[in-house]
Amino acid sequence: MHPAFSILFFTTLSGVAQGLVVALALAVLTGVSLSPAFLLQTLALAEILLLGGLGASFLHLGHKMRAWRAVLMWRTSWMSREVIALPAFIGIVAMWWLTLMAGATGPQVRTIALVLLVGAFILWYCTAMIYACLRFIEEWAHSLTIINFTLIGLSSGSILACAMAAMAEETQMLRVFGPGALIVTLVAWMTRVMTLRRNATLRHKSTLHSATGIQSTSLVQKSMGMSAGSFNTREFFHGASEFAVKNVKLGFQLFAFALPALCLVWGMASQTILPWIIAVVCQAPGLLAERWLFFAQAKHPQNLYYQTVS
Repeated sequence: MHPAFSILFFTTLSGVAQGLVVALALAVLTGVSLSPAFLLQTLALAEILLLGGLGASFLHLGHKMRAWRAVLMWRTSWMSREVIALPAFIGIVAMWWLTLMAGATGPQVRTIALVLLVGAFILWYCTAMIYACLRFIEEWAHSLTIINFTLIGLSSGSILACAMAAMAEETQMLRVFGPGALIVTLVAWMTRVMTLRRNATLRHKSTLHSATGIQSTSLVQKSMGMSAGSFNTREFFHGASEFAVKNVKLGFQLFAFALPALCLVWGMASQTILPWIIAVVCQAPGLLAERWLFFAQAKHPQNLYYQTVS
């Protein structure tokens, strides 16, 4: 598939923001001591990331003023459910921020934190199911798609939460969530590698024979299905070389998982701010590369006819 960069930014930014809100919600629910100023600043950052992701999602729409119609198919469409869940999540985050600004504490704050904790996982599920429900794209049609969306969001959000805590000198937050961020990052890496191995060994149900209807045993394609470019040739194939795809595969593992994990170990051992900041800076391009590969590796069956050339 040919991923639109707006989708890459949307899924990445919203995933980070959800993970950041989950970290804050868990801290509140487990009684971790956090200053009101830190909570307000971090929630504001999460809201900015969510709004940035929502804004990015509009960029690839042909008729942006008709975007509201996406909610009409909520009974059958996971995209419609995501369109409902995301603004609701954004609104509840804003409500939590306003509640804290008003000086609320105790049960009211914990209730909102619990609602956001559940809402983040619902939103991850809706987003991932947009792709996992497409059975004809076999690279996506698997439970690992849902697991990876969730774990990568938790990893990136918890690392950002720890970096914010390090800069604000929230030592208890670092002590509790630092090891957790490391564990979830390593688990996310492991499950993403499992996905790569699964996709590398996939035996697709669609073949050149089923794509063309020709049953000859010596069928070989010599040219694309069209002599010129079209929607089919532009939108369903990324156009990158195998060498580039291989480098992206190695690069995102290095920047999204390996380097951040090393920085987390360094940060917990040294008790300094710099490693946490480096972890966030390293992971950002790695997350975009991971999401690009997620789309690029998806092989639409139509490419058997329109893209593959012997």
